Amino acid sequence: MAHITLERRTFLRGLGTVIALPFMESLLPSARLSAAEVKVIGSGLSKSGHPIRMAYVYTPNGVNMGDWRVSGTGKKFELSKSLSSLAPVKNDISVISDLSQKNATGGADGPGDHARANATFLTGVRARKTAGSDIQLGISADQVAAQQIGDRTPLPSLELSCDRVRKAGSCDSGYSCAYQFNLSWANEQTPVLAESNPRAAFERLFGAGEQRDAALQRRLAQRSSILDYVLEDAKSLGRQLGANDRRKLEEYLSGVRDVERRIEQAEKGQRNRPDMKMPDATPAEYEQHIALMFDLMVAAFQTDTTRISTFLTAHDGSDRSFKKLGVTDGHHTISHHLKDPAKLASIAKIDTFYAEQFSRFLQRLKSIKEGDGTLLDNCMIVYGSGISDGNRHNHNDLPVILAGRAGGTIASGRHLQLGKEIPMTNLYISMLERMGVQAERVGDSSGKLEQIATA
Repeated sequence: MAHITLERRTFLRGLGTVIALPFMESLLPSARLSAAEVKVIGSGLSKSGHPIRMAYVYTPNGVNMGDWRVSGTGKKFELSKSLSSLAPVKNDISVISDLSQKNATGGADGPGDHARANATFLTGVRARKTAGSDIQLGISADQVAAQQIGDRTPLPSLELSCDRVRKAGSCDSGYSCAYQFNLSWANEQTPVLAESNPRAAFERLFGAGEQRDAALQRRLAQRSSILDYVLEDAKSLGRQLGANDRRKLEEYLSGVRDVERRIEQAEKGQRNRPDMKMPDATPAEYEQHIALMFDLMVAAFQTDTTRISTFLTAHDGSDRSFKKLGVTDGHHTISHHLKDPAKLASIAKIDTFYAEQFSRFLQRLKSIKEGDGTLLDNCMIVYGSGISDGNRHNHNDLPVILAGRAGGTIASGRHLQLGKEIPMTNLYISMLERMGVQAERVGDSSGKLEQIATA
C-alpha cells in the first residue's frame, strides 16, 4: 500500500510573521485513501484524511436541572428550554446523562466542591486538600493527548479562560487556587496555565510564538495587522488554488482580520477609561470575551495550529452577575437556590446564556467546509460542568453535551441515557482513542464509553 502524507502544512510568511492556513483541497495529494485503507478509530484522522480535533468547554456552578434536562431518549429527544438555542445543531450533538465525577465529592475532605469540580473535570483525580505549594492532582485528558501527539502541530494544545490566571493562594474552603482556576494539568503538581487575554492568545496562534524576532516586535509596537505582512504571499498562493479554495482563503483571512479588529476595539475601549490600568485586551462585555475566545479556537482548529483545546468560561464558584439578563445577584450566590423559584429562574437564564454562546461556536465550526463535510464533523467537543445541581453540590448525572462526529466515529443527534452512574473519564478514554492516543486509564476511568460509537 502506498504511503500518503496527510500531515502537510501550508503557511503564509512575511517580515517575521507566520500564520497557518486552513486545509486546501487543491494542495492535498491527488490520491485519496479508500475506506479500507483507513483505520478510522485510532488514526487521529477522518476517512477524508482531515485531522480530528478535541476540545473541552467548562461552565461553572452547575445548572437548573429542571430546565436543562432534555426529554426523550435516543434520536427521539427534545431539547429543553435552557438548550433551545442548540436547535440549529441538534443533529450534531449528543446529550449524555448519568456521567459522574466521584472524586469531586466531599467525603473526608469536607467542603470545597467548587475547587474539586474544576480539579477533577479533566483529571478524574481527587485533589489533595491544601492551600500551600504541596498541591497534588493528576494529568488531565487533554494533556495526555498533547504529550503524545502535540508535536504534530505548531502548538501542542491551546488553553483558554475568561478568568485571570491563578496558580497559588487559598481559594475554596482551603483548596489552592491552582485547582479552581485551571482545567489542564501536565502532571500531579503542574497546571497548564490558561490564557485569558485575547490579544496574547491571538499572537500565540498567528504570530511567531514566544520566540518573536525583532521585526515582529516592531509590528507589535506599531499595532499593525498581521495580515499586512503576509498579503503578498497570500496573493501568490491564491494563483495556485482552485475556485473553492480561493474562496476559502478569502473567507479565512477576512475572519482573521475581523478577530484582530474586535481585539483592537476592546483595547481602544479600555484605553479610553482613565481609571483603568494598562489594558489586558479583554472586552468589558463578558459575552464578547467568550465569543472572541471561541473564535480563536475555531481559527486554531481550522488552521490545524493545534488539535487540542480547553476553555474555562469561568471558574467554579464564580460569582459574576448577569445584569443584561436581569440577574443582579452573583451566579454562585444564587446557585444555592434552596428551591426558590426566583433563583431557579435566574439560574435558567444563565444556563441559557452559556448554551447560546456554545451554539454560536458550533455553528461557526459547522459553517466551515472540510472535505465532504464540515470542520464540526471532524471535531469532538465536550461541554459541561463538574456540578449538576449547585444547591446540592452533587457530582453525578452531570450536565454534559458531546458535539461533533470525530470524523464519523461518533453517533450524534441523540440523547444517550446510560442508565447507571458511569465515570466521566470513560468518555475521555474513548475520545483519546479517536485521537490516536494510547491511554489505558485517566483518573478513575473503568473502561471505554462504547455507547458513543456509531451503530
